[in-house]
Amino acid sequence: MKNIILSLLCLFFATVAKSQTHKLLFKTAYGNIKVVLYDYTPAHRDLILNAIKTQVYKDALFNRIISDFVVQGGEHDIDIEKRESADPAREKPRLAAEFDPRAFHKVGALGAGRDGNAEKASFLNQIYFVVGKKIIAKELDDLEVKKKIKYTPEQRATYLKIGGQPRLDHDFTVFGEIYEGLDVILKISKVKTDSQDYPVQPVHFELSEIKN
Repeated sequence: MKNIILSLLCLFFATVAKSQTHKLLFKTAYGNIKVVLYDYTPAHRDLILNAIKTQVYKDALFNRIISDFVVQGGEHDIDIEKRESADPAREKPRLAAEFDPRAFHKVGALGAGRDGNAEKASFLNQIYFVVGKKIIAKELDDLEVKKKIKYTPEQRATYLKIGGQPRLDHDFTVFGEIYEGLDVILKISKVKTDSQDYPVQPVHFELSEIKN
């Protein structure tokens, strides 16, 4: 049954992948993950493409892993806070949020991490994958009231079909999704972690752009 579900999800994601311009490859010891970047979140798309060229993610780690929630990688919140606190100018560079109804927190979504800034702007060098959980209609109804938002029919249908983390919508920017290797990120999401959500054994990844 699990393999059937994964196959259906891969077919679902592949449809989106065909309509976008740029794709990424995450190489891990657990297998490869292929990601499509959304053209309708261009600033975040270009940010990570430039990060690849400048080797920002060289020797990168998935360093915060929470089962049924997210697999986060790149610069850790703690390290960002330390670096920015040590900066005499106290600068906190961020990228403005890009919210689009086509980009939401379904299973396999790629998002940008951030701190508690009021603008909901993203960190420059931190990403996460949504592992998520099963969603029922009442959760979406409650979130619409709580967050004063309205889920589109497509969002609602997708969440009810494959799950995700809708409570993150309109708070964190989603700028891509997995179209191949979802089983890999699900496997990584189950690794043993310590009390701070760090993997007990380091989970490295190499990031590159797929050139067609």
